Amino acid sequence: VQLVESGGDLVQPGGSLRLSCAASGFTFSGFVVRWLRQAPGQERDLVAEITGANMSWYADSVKGRFTISRANGENTVYLQMNSLQREDTAVYVCNPRRYGDDYWGQGTQVTVSS
Repeated sequence: VQLVESGGDLVQPGGSLRLSCAASGFTFSGFVVRWLRQAPGQERDLVAEITGANMSWYADSVKGRFTISRANGENTVYLQMNSLQREDTAVYVCNPRRYGDDYWGQGTQVTVSS
């Protein structure tokens, strides 16, 4: 079982990034897949999640700017992040979960700075 996040980078305020969470050794079928983030000195916060039925939820701080989606054929979940703000700077982690299974990736760094 392996999760690989990618897509983090240094971007200017107002810019965009797309994060990817790719799974191997299992499929996302039946999982709720969450993206969380943790900034230095702060707790880990839930940013967005998507169910197997493609129902999504967003934190108020990212609503209207971030979009979570899943490409089942690719076994990948994406987080499209637009209009990035300095406050979005954090390590972003992918977390697929279902009853009895809870997997975590290593995280990808997003830095928003001019």
